[in-house]
Amino acid sequence: MTDILMPALSPTMEEGVLAKWHVKVGDTVKAGDVIAEIETDKATMEVEAVDEGEITDILVAEGSENVKVNTPIARLADEAGATNSPPPGRRQAAEPPEAGKSPQAPIATVPDAPPSAASQPLPPRGGAQSERVFASPLARRLAKEAGLDLKSLKGSGPRGRIVRADVEAAGKGGATSSTASATPTSATAEPRKVQSLAQMGIPDGSYDLVPLDGMRKAIARRMTDSFRDVPHFPLTIDCEIDGLMAVRAKVNAMLEPQGIKVSVNDFVIKAAALALKAVPEANASYSPEGLAMHHHADVAMAVAIEGGLITPIIRKAELKSLSQIATEAKDLAKRARDKKLKPEEFQGGTFSVSNLGMFGIKSFASILNEPQGAIMSVGAGEQRPVVKNGQLAIATVMTVTLTCDHRVVDGATGARFLQAFRPLIEDPVTMLA
Repeated sequence: MTDILMPALSPTMEEGVLAKWHVKVGDTVKAGDVIAEIETDKATMEVEAVDEGEITDILVAEGSENVKVNTPIARLADEAGATNSPPPGRRQAAEPPEAGKSPQAPIATVPDAPPSAASQPLPPRGGAQSERVFASPLARRLAKEAGLDLKSLKGSGPRGRIVRADVEAAGKGGATSSTASATPTSATAEPRKVQSLAQMGIPDGSYDLVPLDGMRKAIARRMTDSFRDVPHFPLTIDCEIDGLMAVRAKVNAMLEPQGIKVSVNDFVIKAAALALKAVPEANASYSPEGLAMHHHADVAMAVAIEGGLITPIIRKAELKSLSQIATEAKDLAKRARDKKLKPEEFQGGTFSVSNLGMFGIKSFASILNEPQGAIMSVGAGEQRPVVKNGQLAIATVMTVTLTCDHRVVDGATGARFLQAFRPLIEDPVTMLA
């Protein structure tokens, strides 16, 4: 038999909601059949079968929350329908993919060990086959960053596989390599002890407690890690957008028969993409192996959804027209709010744009969306007094703040990016050529 496990459908997913079953016990499925729907911290996704067989057990009821990744959720009999003394089966590989990479198929399967050894840990790493260390790609990367020897760690994953939790535990005082203990490493801050609300002077009964869902947990974890671990700084400029508003009105008049309407944010995405190509040093990501200089400007746009936010991506935005960007952005935003995005549609961008202008926010600075090297925060366009040729005048001004990862984007690089961005926004006809 095959255990169907709770899949990891995004790099940040640790648990999810088994929203709906499309099969029941006794049903026969074949590869490609949709068997379930799972809600992650980012989206609702369909899970497809990759094997043929009969569903013999439903182990997790639909509607179940907080189902951990790698938890068996159902069982599939082999083609012969055997349920007793099963031959070596296959088990799902559901280790979360490394951040920035597309996840594996939801129910990818790999051969199991023979039944007699299936529940045993991997052989000790001291014999002829000891050089191979079974670890997930994410665990390998984290161990390398922390200076840990994987051979010294004990895996808690399936069949002794080393996973992220094992590396993180070792980094907080668990087993470390002899090399790591002999060489100095950067100090690791003690985890902050979280006090209860009562300890902070908020009495019980004076509030309603809303449990954290997967999305809110993921946002809290990622933003805390980013703000704490990434050296960042803001750069702020004002852009006059009276010209943009006039061009936008003309463009929308031309596109009206097609049912397309271009927003200010679409202009911002296009201008940011062109500026990234003009200053490629700003279109980069930090990694321990070096700086990743991206070939295209894949611009992620922050979209507020129920319970949090998500950042769907306009791929190769520098090559797309304003009408293409407007159409794609509208579609992505709608499917984001419906939690219907595919993982590749919100993972792996090279730059982000967050716009709170529609809420009347004048200016703000966003937290970096790792591993991207910068994020642009866009405020509201409003009429302000300005000085032109020594005379006081009125102009529509929009404040833009660029938050930079100082490991990737230095102050001068960020300033050159904004120097390239501002003329595109203030004279958007140049983007239509």
